[in-house]
Amino acid sequence: MKPLCFVLMPFGTKTIPSGQTVNFDAVYETLIRPGIVAAGMEPLRADEEAMGGMIHKPMYERLILCDYAVADLTGANANVFYELGLRHGVRPATTVMLFGEKGPLPFDVAPLRTIRYELAADGKPAAAAAGAAGVTKFLDEAWRNRDEPPKDSPVFQLVEGYAAPDIARLKTDVFRDQANYALAAREKLAAARRAGKDAVKAAAAELGDFAAAESGVVIDLLLSYRAVSDWQGTVDVVGAMAKPLRQSTLVQEQYGFALNRLGRKDEAELVLKGVIDGRGPSSETNGLLGRVYKDRWEAEKKAGNPFAAKGWLKKAIDTYLQGFEADWRDAYPGVNAVTLMALAEPPDPRRSELLPVVTYAVKRRVAKGSPDYWDYATLLELGVLARNQGAAEEATANALACVRESWEPETTAHNLALIAEARAARGDPLPWADDIAAALLARAGK
Repeated sequence: MKPLCFVLMPFGTKTIPSGQTVNFDAVYETLIRPGIVAAGMEPLRADEEAMGGMIHKPMYERLILCDYAVADLTGANANVFYELGLRHGVRPATTVMLFGEKGPLPFDVAPLRTIRYELAADGKPAAAAAGAAGVTKFLDEAWRNRDEPPKDSPVFQLVEGYAAPDIARLKTDVFRDQANYALAAREKLAAARRAGKDAVKAAAAELGDFAAAESGVVIDLLLSYRAVSDWQGTVDVVGAMAKPLRQSTLVQEQYGFALNRLGRKDEAELVLKGVIDGRGPSSETNGLLGRVYKDRWEAEKKAGNPFAAKGWLKKAIDTYLQGFEADWRDAYPGVNAVTLMALAEPPDPRRSELLPVVTYAVKRRVAKGSPDYWDYATLLELGVLARNQGAAEEATANALACVRESWEPETTAHNLALIAEARAARGDPLPWADDIAAALLARAGK
């Protein structure tokens, strides 16, 4: 049976304090995971970020019970350092530390043995094979000296007489079964997402009691329901969760999103406003609440209620703008604010100041990371708003090459239709923008 090696690191693409963008998923897949596998061990990646930063029972078990661990300290992520502190408090050895930045290590861990790796301009490891070899070498050394491994925990090195808690009596066999179960459950969910709604429902039925299941698996199920647009399934999963997990920011955001899609707009507004009241504005939560108000504006406009429509449009603009101001790096609420400002009657004068700021934000994201459909779709929409045909058409070509789901270009075409409707009412049509909308609908199969 292979030894388990726990991996402590952020998820996704993050901009670290130095300004560098790091693709941590690429670091894991091309450097850390291969290094662990080559050492004959089984990697287990932390899933705390998938549930809004919550640390939970399986996480503690992994930190304490895994014989080996790898911690990526790049960006000085607070969650990773907290987990590393827990690990160092109970394990005197067998924790590998990585650092992908130039310059000195954070002060508290500067004296400790650390493997350095370099980052390329795209945020991925520049020499992944060499970094993986370093991880393998460290773990091989720890395995060879497993009876008396050299101490790498500063607690055990520097605090005289400190002894590790007796963890030999803990149920490591149960822990391993749970860990293997979680990996198998996630693989099933990944396959189910590709197969559609019925497959996700079948996979959910096999999980049993959601309140007792590992939090990471439950979150994966929640996002699987969203991926197949099963909004009632999303709501039902939230209701069956353990209370601490249900109250986490990520879950509440997805809950509000699903309620809105089900037409339960009052409930959606209440949930999302509760998150903002408790944790403050954010680009994600405000973006979701702005969508609730935007849908209400469209519904009132379609019903022929101009005064009600005007009120909801103002609330949508203000909410999106608050989200963009909370984090200017996230262009999503910004482009929605600019678009709705252009649709207001008369158009909101703030749009002329905001449009170049949002454009800069998304261009920096494209330049630093791995752009996706929504990055290019945002540039497309901004190009139309700025009447910049060349920029809009270039962004359209890039966006069409990055389509993952048919609803993506359909959503962008809908926004362009709203812009076209407002311009037509003012006697200011933009025929080339209509051509772009037609290309998007064709890509969506409409």
